[in-house]
Amino acid sequence: MTATTRRTAVPAVAVVLTGANLLNNQLAPGWYLVTCPVTAAVLVALGRADGCTWAELGLDRDTLRPGLGWAAALTGATAAGYTMAAAWPVTRPALADARMAGVSGRGTLWRALVRIPLGTVLLEETAFRSVLPAMLARRYGPGTTTAVSSLTFGLWHILPSRGLRQDNQVAGRAFPDGRDGAVLAGAAAVAGTAAAGVVLGALRRRGGLLAPVALHWALNGVGAGFAWAVARRPPPH
Repeated sequence: MTATTRRTAVPAVAVVLTGANLLNNQLAPGWYLVTCPVTAAVLVALGRADGCTWAELGLDRDTLRPGLGWAAALTGATAAGYTMAAAWPVTRPALADARMAGVSGRGTLWRALVRIPLGTVLLEETAFRSVLPAMLARRYGPGTTTAVSSLTFGLWHILPSRGLRQDNQVAGRAFPDGRDGAVLAGAAAVAGTAAAGVVLGALRRRGGLLAPVALHWALNGVGAGFAWAVARRPPPH
């Protein structure tokens, strides 16, 4: 790897991610299931060109067995948590998502089993728990690597969080109307996802890429199923 390649590798990842974010949220959202896998493949290629090994990317065979164990435990724990939240009237509104109100059961399965894993989870975990941390770790210490990759993960969610107040009634009550409420909601989304990035990164170091992939899918995919169920539930009299 030349000195020029070393200097431009991480900026190249930033450019690719910025382009994908704009495509997914503004320019071509209908191409989501094409943009995400293609971008993930490009990122892996950039990581390999930077000299990252499969082990550094969290994709070596040695991580498969511990990753499967983590995946089973995390998915089960997430489902149990959602079940308790849905059963308790105080926490049930937190599961509500206006985007699921008019979605059919088949549409919910499509989201949970296709759109979320092949779009959201594949790209975000490849970017923020595999390629970017591996490339940063070759240049900086573990603290900087965790901070930068987690903060970038948070900033990635600025555009997707624009409808947060409208989609979730708890968020709608928590943040005021108008521009100030939108800014606060966006800041909360960035902070929350950055914190989640720290947790997912820790899982990556313990169970390879499969561990954070499983938790990410469980939170979003299983969560979509519970949001659909809550949306169909008749309001209390």
